[in-house]
Amino acid sequence: MPRSRRPLALLAVLALLPGLAACTTTVSMEPAKAANDPACAQITSRLPKSISGQDRRWTDAQATGAYGNPASILITCGLEAPGPSTLPCRTFDGVDWLVDESQATDQKYTLTTFGHQPAIQVFLNAGTASSADIARALAPLIRDYLPATGQVCTSPADATPAPTPSS
Repeated sequence: MPRSRRPLALLAVLALLPGLAACTTTVSMEPAKAANDPACAQITSRLPKSISGQDRRWTDAQATGAYGNPASILITCGLEAPGPSTLPCRTFDGVDWLVDESQATDQKYTLTTFGHQPAIQVFLNAGTASSADIARALAPLIRDYLPATGQVCTSPADATPAPTPSS
């Protein structure tokens, strides 16, 4: 390239950099207390390139994942396994999930693995991502890399009613 065109080529590349950087912004997240658990590293290093039509994005916290622009799926590994809960518990592809529907009017849900330590929590916007797609994408990783605690979902119908005192 002639010497006089080099500055023009450099200026053209520099002009493109802000636009390229905007396409690859990092999603800011907080790591869980046990984010350094080796099982979380196994999971996050194997997260798929896309879930529910949303492409994976970089995050700035260990053992996390994000999908979509704006981010509509946020994954955090390394939480304390939840104990018994009154939240609905649903099984997808052999993995039990507690489902927090408290923000359902805004189409926001929280899924937390049940029966695995450490736990994974997923925040999702149901307007752009399907909880079933997320569960299907993560289930093989959870079954293969997160140790089971032995706890499983039960429903109130599964519980034995307390004996009533005789009159």
